[in-house]
Amino acid sequence: MVRECPIEDVSIDAIADAAGVSRALLFHYFESKQDFHVALAQAQADRMLACTAPDASLGDPIEVLKKSMGAFIDYVSENRIAYMALIRGAASSDPAMRAVFDSTRAAMAERIYTHAPALGVEVTPIVRLAVHGWIAFVEETTINWFTTHDITRDDLVTLVTTALPAIATGAALTDT
Repeated sequence: MVRECPIEDVSIDAIADAAGVSRALLFHYFESKQDFHVALAQAQADRMLACTAPDASLGDPIEVLKKSMGAFIDYVSENRIAYMALIRGAASSDPAMRAVFDSTRAAMAERIYTHAPALGVEVTPIVRLAVHGWIAFVEETTINWFTTHDITRDDLVTLVTTALPAIATGAALTDT
């Protein structure tokens, strides 16, 4: 039951129960329910980053991106509630939740900057801005896809994969 509910709707007692620990033990490790939420968000972000790590052995940067995007969509599909908590954390007034979101996005962006030269794109301030916009595009497109499923998973992977080089190349062309 705890797994199907948004974390903010779950009581500390239910969390402790699901973990098989006492409420007191939970508070031994976390000062507050919010600290526990932040730890969960960080754990989910770490898991997502690990399973979407680029596989450089594929060689072709577009194939590397496509595999990472497929893994991202699969991860998010399997962990919708946790992912939505991370995304909602971005809008949170809690600086710790915001920091988890921001550091996760920064890690995703750094991966792209590392592979940009293989696409013939120099990483400049305008390209950095475009990459951050693309990350937001991927997040919003994936969230929308959950509710509509108007296209297949493979079409979604293709959409987000082909959008990045188009955006980055366009941004590079406008860089003066």
